[in-house]
Amino acid sequence: MTLLTVWDENDASAPELQTRDAQVITDVLSTLGARFSRWELKELSAEPTQEEVLSAYRDEIDAVNAAQGYTLVDVVSIVDDNSPEYLEQAATARQKFLSEHRHDDDEDRFFARGSGVFYLRAGGKVNAVFCEAGDLISVPANTTHWFDMGTRPEYVSVRFFHDDDGWIGNFTGSEIAKDFATYDELASVSA
Repeated sequence: MTLLTVWDENDASAPELQTRDAQVITDVLSTLGARFSRWELKELSAEPTQEEVLSAYRDEIDAVNAAQGYTLVDVVSIVDDNSPEYLEQAATARQKFLSEHRHDDDEDRFFARGSGVFYLRAGGKVNAVFCEAGDLISVPANTTHWFDMGTRPEYVSVRFFHDDDGWIGNFTGSEIAKDFATYDELASVSA
């Protein structure tokens, strides 16, 4: 189940808030300009193609595009097959996204399968949203954040963009991510 954990950005020792209540999560994120919602999950094959995922969620995707003006939608996935290639891809991708960054564009992501944690740093707080299958989160443009997919990532997610350049991160150089609970630590709370 989705989990929101909020800390003071200068004190990762004890959360100020930890909740699974979807309305509280929505309300807290809305104060940051972030959107959160849940979609009904659709049946997908074991290793769905981009076309299969986009087709399964066409109505929901079209509604988001109409409301937010997105022009590019893609699907990114990682499947844990325990191969050396998977382990290398997972480690490289995890390290890249663990670095705090911001985007000139909103970052909307829907989890069709699997999970990941978005950490939004704003207003002196770090808001960690442990997203699971069915969750749609939108990180507002220019919000400093990072993403942790865990040490053994496995997910299928839909990403939305306003231009054809796709994902472009402006990295802050901060190492703040090292101070806060990781995906794997938060996953044990979510279980």
